[in-house]
Amino acid sequence: EYGPVTAVRGISFSVPEGSVFAFLGPNGAGKTTTTEILEGLRRCNQGEVQVLGRDPWTEGRALHLETGVIPQDFHFFEKITAREAVAYYSALFRARPKVDDLLARVALSDKADARFDTLSGGQKQKLGLALALVNDPRICFLDEPTTGLDPHARRAIWEVIRKLRDEGRTVFLTTHYLEEAQLLADRVAIIHHGQIIAEGRPAEIIRTHGGPARLVISGGVPVAEFFRS
Repeated sequence: EYGPVTAVRGISFSVPEGSVFAFLGPNGAGKTTTTEILEGLRRCNQGEVQVLGRDPWTEGRALHLETGVIPQDFHFFEKITAREAVAYYSALFRARPKVDDLLARVALSDKADARFDTLSGGQKQKLGLALALVNDPRICFLDEPTTGLDPHARRAIWEVIRKLRDEGRTVFLTTHYLEEAQLLADRVAIIHHGQIIAEGRPAEIIRTHGGPARLVISGGVPVAEFFRS
């Protein structure tokens, strides 16, 4: 709850291990609040939450050793290089991954010595993925990792997410892109105004809740002129 506003109300779902679970909804639906509760960054007012068998709020320290996170707005020190960023994160976790191998996994080897402030939006998100993998996590929380990226950069991030699933990792992905959920997810939950209104496999949801689309053009603009503009 945020004062008088209840961001999430009475939701319930489970995420199969080793799968991609998409949490789909428009901006302000409650996706980030739910993700922060699962990550142990925010305490829920009611109910019970378990991630890998632990309460994220009371056992967050132990849980963080097994989870990787990309926040909705990923930022880092502007003057640090991609290679230095991975080495820095590794020291925080007392992990010893091979830095160059980790950058290669997210297709960022060619930018290893580039400073953060020179990276494109897609390259910054790739670096975020590399940092999320430093501690070899069992589950990754990716909060709208492709928002604002061009189509090429989005596809590159999708490929990394597929690789994570192929490695047996669990991915909790928030998105407001329907096609992203359809292409990547094993299961989808749709949240709207803080409540889950549908959950299941993408094909099941489309079959059950999909329907014909209708385009309505108002304002007296001729149809031919509308499509030329």
